[in-house]
Amino acid sequence: MARRYLAIAVALAAASIVMNPTGAQASPPGTKDVTAVLFEWNFASVARECTTTLGPAGYGYVQVSPPAEHIQGSQWWTSYQPVSYKIAGRLGDRTAFQNMVNTCHAAGVKVVVDTVVNHMAAGSGTGTGGSSYTKYTYPGLYSSFDFDDCTSQITNYQDRWNVQHCELVGLSDLDTGEDYVRRTIAGYMNDLLSLGVDGFRVDAAKHMPAADLANIKSRLSNPSVYWKQEAIHGAGEAVQPTEYTGNGDVQEFRYAYDLKRVFNNENLAYLKNYGEGWGYMNSGVSGVFVDNHDTERNGSTLSYKDGATYTLANVFMLAWPYGAPDINSGYEFTDQDAGPPNGGRVNACWQDGWKCQHNWPEIKSMVGFRNATRGQAVTNWWDNGGDAIAFGRGSKGFVAINHESGSLSRAYQTSLPAGTYCDVQNNRTVTVNSSGQFTATLGANTALAVHAGKSSC
Repeated sequence: MARRYLAIAVALAAASIVMNPTGAQASPPGTKDVTAVLFEWNFASVARECTTTLGPAGYGYVQVSPPAEHIQGSQWWTSYQPVSYKIAGRLGDRTAFQNMVNTCHAAGVKVVVDTVVNHMAAGSGTGTGGSSYTKYTYPGLYSSFDFDDCTSQITNYQDRWNVQHCELVGLSDLDTGEDYVRRTIAGYMNDLLSLGVDGFRVDAAKHMPAADLANIKSRLSNPSVYWKQEAIHGAGEAVQPTEYTGNGDVQEFRYAYDLKRVFNNENLAYLKNYGEGWGYMNSGVSGVFVDNHDTERNGSTLSYKDGATYTLANVFMLAWPYGAPDINSGYEFTDQDAGPPNGGRVNACWQDGWKCQHNWPEIKSMVGFRNATRGQAVTNWWDNGGDAIAFGRGSKGFVAINHESGSLSRAYQTSLPAGTYCDVQNNRTVTVNSSGQFTATLGANTALAVHAGKSSC
């Protein structure tokens, strides 16, 4: 089986969940809405990271890669070709998964599972958990009667039927309109819920009718569970992300695409009304990110390879009150198909190719900023007409970003109470006077951030 799930990147576009007028969960529940997406980390490594880093930093959620048994192979995309719903993938077995959920919960971090339910694997063979399979036949789970009648690949994104009934890069497409299929998918998700899972990212949701997903969600033991749906916007396409917002969050890919363009080729000053002002979905149903595992590979967004520009884009996202942010945390690659180092085991951050973006000091420190400024509107916007901007979050925080090629020194007007604050970007103190002003110098491609939750460094 040599199918390249990577080619899915763009096709996988729109995932979503369902038009369910009841129980839609608008952004992740709770007071902490930042998710660390630990792409292809094994469950033991995720558990340790929840304890050592994610909990203490204030991350609300961790998203783990698909846990179901999948085709064999070292490539990352094998995780997205399930052959059964047993927890028996390369990242760990059921015991390791349960331990990870318990450990993360003890650290105050909720768990979101990347869930592949649009399709099963192509080809034939033996899965990572020992299950034998051939295309359209997965013993004890699905037979040929459970797949859509269109057995050719998707070719026309302007044709709704083609997008939702034909095969994504040749992967066997489940007939989610069938009662047995709906019941079986719900059974898989209910099994994960029984292990304590707090939410789902629904992969390739665009390729399933919204009504089918609504039906599946209604069968869950917790039908109002958090759902985040992968639904890539495509101008003029037959299926649009907004169809799925009735069920919960939908990933707003335009946010990431436009951040790359603005940071690389335009002016940060344009970000003054970023979000709905740019025609995006409502903030309360939007999942946002600077990059994800697909886009960092296909080049449509910024990635770790962009250095300081990538870091500043993440700082902006975490400071700006639009959507619920994901921090992508993966590994270095030159081969776009390459699977995780050490089969997913992370011995330590920044070793063996693991990038650990969630733990970069400039990014990690902004999680606390976001939590401290929750619910506060943007105030005191300033820009130089180019690539230097600053803005406040009411009386709770203030951030400045200098994406210019030279240093910037100026006085900033804030709405902060007078006092001393820690600039969490540079680990230095900033003093705000009785008029709400402070003066600071920012080096090229650096940021400054202060918030009411941290007065000393």
